[in-house]
Amino acid sequence: QVQLVESGGGLVQAGGSLRLSCVASGRTYNMGWFRQAPGKEREFVGAITRSGLRTLYADSVKGRFTISRDNAKNTVYLQMNSLKPEDTASYYCAATATTATATTSMTRDREYDYWGQGTQVTVSS
Repeated sequence: QVQLVESGGGLVQAGGSLRLSCVASGRTYNMGWFRQAPGKEREFVGAITRSGLRTLYADSVKGRFTISRDNAKNTVYLQMNSLKPEDTASYYCAATATTATATTSMTRDREYDYWGQGTQVTVSS
């Protein structure tokens, strides 16, 4: 069982930046970020394969967020720039136990085996 621990959330003004980190206790393959705002369903934000050669983003964050990883540190990052109030949510890190590069395998939350506890991001207007 792999444990995931997120950090880096907080309160920021619109237009600001935050970097989320997620440390895994063991080897992972695809890693992704999802978010859930109050009263809304959990949604995909971004994902990255183990090699880092493939990344995917939700249209709502494309061009503003960047996902990266450091396998030596078992860590995935989410750099969030030009934040908007609608980015306010709890952000969750997720990881898969197997490799799969199909888009659906990377963007569907049910494809992920491990989840972190979440970190809150609040963007004020």
